[in-house]
Amino acid sequence: MKTFDVLIIGAGSAGSVLAARLSENPDLKIGLIEAGEQPTDPDIAIPQKWPSLQDRPYDWAYRTVPQAGTAGRVHPWPRGRIVGGSSCLHAMAHVRGHAADFAAWAEATGDARWSYEGLLPAFRRSESFSGGESAVHGGSGPLTVYLPDEELSPVVRAYMAAGLARGVPAIGDHNAGPLNGVAPNSLTIRNGRRVSAADAYLMPILGRPNLELLTGVRVHRLILNGDRVTGVLAEIDGQPQQLFAERICLCAGAIASPLLLMRSGIGPAEELKAAGIACLADRKEVGGNLHDHLLTAGNVYRARREVPPSRLQHSESLMYLNAEDPTRPDGPPDVVLGCVAAPSVSEGFAAPAYGSAYTILSGVTHPTSRGRLTVTGPDLEAPPRIDPAYLSTEHDRRLARRALELAREIGHGEALSDWKETEIFPGIDVRSEAEIDDFLARAVITHHHPVGTCRMGKDAESVVDAGLKLRGFEGLYVVDASVIPSITSGPVHAAILAIAETFAAGFADKT
Repeated sequence: MKTFDVLIIGAGSAGSVLAARLSENPDLKIGLIEAGEQPTDPDIAIPQKWPSLQDRPYDWAYRTVPQAGTAGRVHPWPRGRIVGGSSCLHAMAHVRGHAADFAAWAEATGDARWSYEGLLPAFRRSESFSGGESAVHGGSGPLTVYLPDEELSPVVRAYMAAGLARGVPAIGDHNAGPLNGVAPNSLTIRNGRRVSAADAYLMPILGRPNLELLTGVRVHRLILNGDRVTGVLAEIDGQPQQLFAERICLCAGAIASPLLLMRSGIGPAEELKAAGIACLADRKEVGGNLHDHLLTAGNVYRARREVPPSRLQHSESLMYLNAEDPTRPDGPPDVVLGCVAAPSVSEGFAAPAYGSAYTILSGVTHPTSRGRLTVTGPDLEAPPRIDPAYLSTEHDRRLARRALELAREIGHGEALSDWKETEIFPGIDVRSEAEIDDFLARAVITHHHPVGTCRMGKDAESVVDAGLKLRGFEGLYVVDASVIPSITSGPVHAAILAIAETFAAGFADKT
């Protein structure tokens, strides 16, 4: 039996932040537990290798149920089972989101800490921006945020020029203010190598005497004493062990965090009963509100000449747009395009040879489709039922069509004429709404941004309150992507770090 002042469950992005920040207080004894191990695969550090990392031993390798909106397809959902979590697997793009994204969080919680203005100190505190410190950027934080220039692919430069020729605003930096417009992707890359959240926050401080990292820990369920969560029942080296703490921070992510709550008897009563789990607290929203970004993979073009290998991570520029007027600079974007200096397709299509083609991805920034994550049994081996309900609303289908239409407008722009030979997918003759819908159903893939399954809010049905404390219980906080009530416009990793930074900054006030 081990006892801590604070026990952090999950050494992914949020867990790494909390371990680093909370252990700055030498009077706190911090335990950090992780199901996976330390990274040993050298491919993780190579930015260009990220598409090949899924289904390796450090990937939880989740799968969705067949999706009616995507031609009955089952979608892989890779998640990191490793110190650093999914920041060891993702594509390294660092986009905070639009201010309106966070205004929705502040409204949902009634707490200005979750507005953009409230989160800005955390965004700045987290980063060491290659452009230096400013009113919007941090210059000395743990995480390297690199805004590239000379390394950009010539195809990506042409794509950006095509956007500018279409009248899309030039913004230069997704994180400097307006989001609608053309910019290279800011990347969590330093000296040509990936910087995971663990690289940034955790590895430099593992020697602190008040911090203990335990890897290979399988957490079965929470231990409760009445309405107080006091610890976890875990398995270490095949042996059961109880770990106790005055305060517990659940940072296992949008899938594993609600699953642990449900295995512990906290969740929808009927679903728990069906899974053979005794219900301690009927919490219908645990596992609900599941949503994710989709990308259409993709609008693929055969190149006139060889496309040089990416010097970064293939997907080098996202373009956020107002769907009706792509030249509009203000307001939150509706759709996003992204140029990949490589062929990028779903499993339903045969990809052209690397170097022979490039892709313009497209997607919807604020999907309204909402699904559910469900526990299927009391044991860790029982796979979760993951149903994101992709493309289940007309809003999402309409904007997915429009996003692809804009991708093709940009793709056929004069600025790309030196590179474009012909459109391979969906193919120049695919034009009717029915044909487009059929292509979208077969082409969309996850953008790897699942959120929402333990949403924060001020209403009684929300899973956690504005302070991220589990409603109805003492001693447990949820700090990860699961608390996000509505998804940001782009990749969610920057926001997850800011959530954890903000929580840590106010931790002394929590009892």
